[in-house]
Amino acid sequence: MRSRVLSALVIGTAAVGLAACSPAVQEAKQDPSGQSGGSTGFPATLDDCEGRKTTFDAAPQRIVTSNGSSLELLFWLGAGDKIIGTGFPPAKGTLPESFRAAGEKVPVLGEMVISKEKLLGSGAQLYVDTFAHAGAMGGMGGPPSEEEFAAADIKHVYLKSTACAAKASGPLTDLSTVETDIKRMGSVTGTGAKADELVQGMRTKVTKVTDAVAKLPQDKRPSYFFFDFDAGTEQPIAVCGKQVANAVITLAGAKNLFADCDADFKPVGWEQVVSGNPQWIQLGVRDKGGKQENDAAFAAAEKFLREFPATAGLEAVKQGKFVRVSSEATTIAGVRNADAVVEIAKTIHPDVIVAQG
Repeated sequence: MRSRVLSALVIGTAAVGLAACSPAVQEAKQDPSGQSGGSTGFPATLDDCEGRKTTFDAAPQRIVTSNGSSLELLFWLGAGDKIIGTGFPPAKGTLPESFRAAGEKVPVLGEMVISKEKLLGSGAQLYVDTFAHAGAMGGMGGPPSEEEFAAADIKHVYLKSTACAAKASGPLTDLSTVETDIKRMGSVTGTGAKADELVQGMRTKVTKVTDAVAKLPQDKRPSYFFFDFDAGTEQPIAVCGKQVANAVITLAGAKNLFADCDADFKPVGWEQVVSGNPQWIQLGVRDKGGKQENDAAFAAAEKFLREFPATAGLEAVKQGKFVRVSSEATTIAGVRNADAVVEIAKTIHPDVIVAQG
């Protein structure tokens, strides 16, 4: 079976586990506004999952991103014009419309993982990495070592909310690690004010949902299965407690069927899905770039569940209790997680959730 990490990263994503790592920004100074460094926000120091520190005296002007998720985050922050290349580019039409055209013009240094030679020779000042910390990504020969990054004068930082799954201490039930990463990247790109604005916007959306579902007792919160259709149907891949999807599902007022598995993703058997008898099933398909294409993908996932003998008899399938929210918004740590919380909650709790503006 193909690597779950690789299949989740294809089409410019990085669906690897969220992690509840240690505080993200190690601040040399702290002013009342929470900005690291002095009045300009610099120097700013970030640590990784193992405590290695990287200090920035000024915002980098040439950035390479490992894939579409880190690229998208920089565009959200207003630092997209500093990106000089990316790996795993986002599929055409899948970025938010406000920066779609600019995002699709970013030079592609690798259709999948950027080769070590191309990355080290890119001229980047910063490489934003969403792949598993110290993992095997990096193409032939593996990723560059920290010594090789230093020799090329490239600062290497991880998005801890996606790269540090192995360090998570338990299930994720909120978006705090995602918010922290947004602020981390805001601090090093000089876009701290925008980062704060993004985080506040996410909190406003999520709080409306959590306040509404707070009145629902746990036994009234439906069990929920994220069906990763694009990962293959022979053996389902569950999103576990350490995956950001677990936080999204929980905040939306549901109970992830596989919240107890101690991982981010885990292959499971269809018999486990059937025995769990989920009350709602999310049709996990990746954004195809347009409504017509997405509708067709959701329809294909639903068709499989209705025709597959193991799942055809599930009450959720017979009653059509399907959630149609993209995989990216659900399993990729980022700004759009808050939107996924809202959309899932509106579907499964229509009588409780007030329509979000």
